[in-house]
Amino acid sequence: MRQPGVSVRRAAVHDAPALSAFARRVFHDTFAADNTPEDMAVYLAQAFSPAKQQAELEDARRVCLLMEADGVLIAYASLLDSAPHAAVAAAHPVELERFYLDQRWHGRGVAASVMEAARGVARAWQGDVLWLGVWERNAKAIRFYEKQGFERVGAQTFWLGSDEQHDAVMSTALTA
Repeated sequence: MRQPGVSVRRAAVHDAPALSAFARRVFHDTFAADNTPEDMAVYLAQAFSPAKQQAELEDARRVCLLMEADGVLIAYASLLDSAPHAAVAAAHPVELERFYLDQRWHGRGVAASVMEAARGVARAWQGDVLWLGVWERNAKAIRFYEKQGFERVGAQTFWLGSDEQHDAVMSTALTA
C-alpha cells in the first residue's frame, strides 16, 4: 500500500548516525520489556553503534533500505548476501538480517511495502530464497512473516548480552 509522502531508498554511509539512533530506539521499544537493562545496553552498544552501522553500510555484501515519511525514518530492512543457515535449502539464499518498523507505523501497510522492496533487492541479487531469524517470543513479527509467505524451517541461537535466546528460522521462495 503506497502512502503519500512515504518513500523507500537505499541507505548511504552518511545515514549511519541516523540509522544507529533509529535502530537503537526501535529495538529498545520492541524488546526492553522482556530483557534486562544490562543485556539490552550491551546488545545495543554492540549491534547499533554508528561505527558498526557505517561498517555495515560500506559492506558490498549488504544493502540497507530506509523507508521515510516526509524525510523521517520510519522503517528499515538490511539484507545480507552470504552463506545461508543450515536449515535453509536454496541455491542462492539471501538473509533478511534486520527488519524494523517504528511502532507508530504498525498496521498501516508500511511493513509490507518494505518487505516488497527487500524482495526486490534479493531478486536483483538472483536470490531464490529469502530467510530470516526471528525471536521465538515475538509472536506479532512471526504472524507478519507468515502472512508474507515465510515458513519455519529451523532454529538458531541469538545472544542478547549474556542471555541466550532462541530464534525461529523462517524462509520464503522468491518468485519473479
